[in-house]
Amino acid sequence: MRDAFHEELDALSDQLVEMTGLVHSAMTRATTALLDADLGIAESVIAADERLDALHHDLEERAYDLLARQQPVATDLRIIVAALRMSADLERMGDLARHVAQVARMRYPSVAVPADVRATLVQMGQVATRIVLKAGSIVADKDVKIALELERDDDEMDRLHRDLFTLLLADDWDHGIEAAIDLTLLGRYYERFADHAVAVAQRVVFLVTGEHPGTASASPLPA
Repeated sequence: MRDAFHEELDALSDQLVEMTGLVHSAMTRATTALLDADLGIAESVIAADERLDALHHDLEERAYDLLARQQPVATDLRIIVAALRMSADLERMGDLARHVAQVARMRYPSVAVPADVRATLVQMGQVATRIVLKAGSIVADKDVKIALELERDDDEMDRLHRDLFTLLLADDWDHGIEAAIDLTLLGRYYERFADHAVAVAQRVVFLVTGEHPGTASASPLPA
């Protein structure tokens, strides 16, 4: 009976790893759609978000069923609670990738990112995909050391976010209000994407150690 229960717990972890893979693909393709004004890729990212939502809802149902049937305690309870929270973070990351794709679709056939801002958005996309890859590895391997190091990537994203605002607020900004609004939203999407990835890593720390990392971003994230 207990062996079957622990197999179900392992299945929750496997599903979280699958979700990180889908989120990585979504943000990679959303960034490509944004930078290349590729409507087909943008549409595919938007449509694929339904799969991630379905996995999130399925994991919730399975976790609640385990709580009701098994009444777990100690480490087993931590696994289920952490899985629920990580699933919510990953689902939100998928939403943020979808939002990036929606900006690309909205501005098609034009490119939403002006040429002199492109390098910053390229870097933000690279950090976002790197950080979710690490998050997937952390979930799969329960690696606390890498989980604690992930905040360095988030610091880089925060720096890029500040750089983006420096460009938007410069006296020589000549791309108009519409582009400024788009880029303000895009900067927020990438920055929040990284924050949620850090939250996933911190859930793993909680899962392994039973303690929350002593950082402000360990608290629940707003949507």
